Amino acid sequence: MDEQLISLSSLDKLPESTLGHDVLRYVTLPHVLGDEKDVILYFIGRNLSRKLHIEVLDDIIYVFRKFKWVQLELIKEKKKQLLFHLMSDEIVSRLQSPFETDFRLEAGFIAESITKITERPAECIETVNERLYRIEFKVVFTD
Repeated sequence: MDEQLISLSSLDKLPESTLGHDVLRYVTLPHVLGDEKDVILYFIGRNLSRKLHIEVLDDIIYVFRKFKWVQLELIKEKKKQLLFHLMSDEIVSRLQSPFETDFRLEAGFIAESITKITERPAECIETVNERLYRIEFKVVFTD
């Protein structure tokens, strides 16, 4: 097996408060999940939401803070879609780290949570703006 070893100094580029979680998520899980990683993480997020008592938008924001997924902010609300942003020093650290980061788990969590709150089927697409170090989550209602 010819995998590139991760230098220990590269761990310094991740937020200390979430280091263990980030290494599991961005190093170990992609290896275990393989090519289906994005789909599986999205549905893990959806499943997690189903297991939590989410009733209002503030509940989603609370969970993001508690899980150290940082501060989720609703930016725009339209009839057929919602737009959220994630921005923080932790996001900057993750995006600047030597690991391939993704936010599929969070997207799945948001999609299912919004579905529960609004009782409307929804999907969530995340976009990484590397110039602004911002993650955008667009929730689209599919009904």
